[in-house]
Amino acid sequence: MQPRLTSSSSLALTGTVILWASAFPAIRVGVDGLGVQALSFSRIAIAAVALLLVAPFAKVRMPRRGDLPLIALCGATGITAYQLLLNWGEVEVAAGTASLLIAIVPAFSVLLGSLVLKERLSRGIVLGSVVALAGAAVVSMAEGVGGFTPSALVVLAAAVAQGVYHVATKPLLRRYTGLEVATYAMVAGTVLALPLAPAAWHAALRAPADALLSAVYLGLLPSALGFVIWAYAVARLPLAASTAALYLVAPVTLLISFLWLGEVPHLIELAGGAVSVAGVIMINRRAPGRPTADRPETAQGENARPGPHRIAEPVSGSGYAPAPAPAPIKE
Repeated sequence: MQPRLTSSSSLALTGTVILWASAFPAIRVGVDGLGVQALSFSRIAIAAVALLLVAPFAKVRMPRRGDLPLIALCGATGITAYQLLLNWGEVEVAAGTASLLIAIVPAFSVLLGSLVLKERLSRGIVLGSVVALAGAAVVSMAEGVGGFTPSALVVLAAAVAQGVYHVATKPLLRRYTGLEVATYAMVAGTVLALPLAPAAWHAALRAPADALLSAVYLGLLPSALGFVIWAYAVARLPLAASTAALYLVAPVTLLISFLWLGEVPHLIELAGGAVSVAGVIMINRRAPGRPTADRPETAQGENARPGPHRIAEPVSGSGYAPAPAPAPIKE
C-alpha cells in the first residue's frame, strides 16, 4: 500500500529533498562571504555539535576501538574532503550545475565497491554507470562562459570522495545504526578539519551576516536535521519510494538556485543532468523478486541493532541513501 502524501514520513521525505537541494545555493552564499576553508570547517563543526547533543536521546553508542581507523577514513573522505572540494568547486561552478555533477555519486560508489568490496557488477550497473558518467561529462563541458572549467573537475572529485565514503561505511553499517555512523563520521571529519579552525575564526570575524547565517543553516539543517528526518522517512516508506524521491534533489536545486541566486542553467547542462539521472536510475533498478541481501534491516553483526533503527546508509556530508544501492545525493 502506498503511503499517503500527507503522512509524516512523506512530509519528512519532502523536507529532506528540499533541505539537501537548498544546500547547494547556500554554499554559494557562504563561500562568497567566508571562503572555502572557513565555510567547510564551520559547517561540519556545527553539524557535529548538533549530532552530539542529539546522541544521548538517540541512544548513540560509543564505537569499538577496532573500528576507529575506518571511521577516520569516513570522516576524511565523506566529510572533510567532500566539503572542501565541493565548496572549492562552487567558487566558480553554479549551484545547480554542482548538484547535477554530484548526482553521479552512485556511479563512483558501485565502481569502487566492485574493486574494494568485490561486489558483483551486473550488466545494468555497468551500463548505468557509463551513462551517468557520460552525462556528467556533458555537464562539465557545458559549464562556464567558454565551456569547460577546471572547477567542474573539483566537484567531480568531491563526488569521488563521497563514493569512497559509501564503500567505507558498508562494513560499519553491519554493526552500527545509520545515525551512529553519521555521527562518528561527522565528529571524525571535524577533528581532521581542526587545522582550518584559525582561518574559520578570523574569517567569521569579518564575514557578512548572510554568510554566517548560511554556515549555521548548512550545519544545522541540511547536514544535521536533513539526515535525521531522512532516516525517519526511510524507516517507514518503501525503499523504491525513498530512492526515487532523491532523484528530485537536482531539479529542486535548479529551482531554488533560480529563485535565490538568479542562476539560469544552460540547456546542455540540463540535458547532461537528465542523462546522469537516467544512468543512476539504471544503477538502482533491480529485477523483480531479486533479494536484497544487504538491506539494513537484515544486516547482521555483533552490535547490530534490529528494527527501524538500521535504516539507511550515509550518502553524503548531509544525508543518507537507502541501502543496498546508493542513491543520488545530497548535498
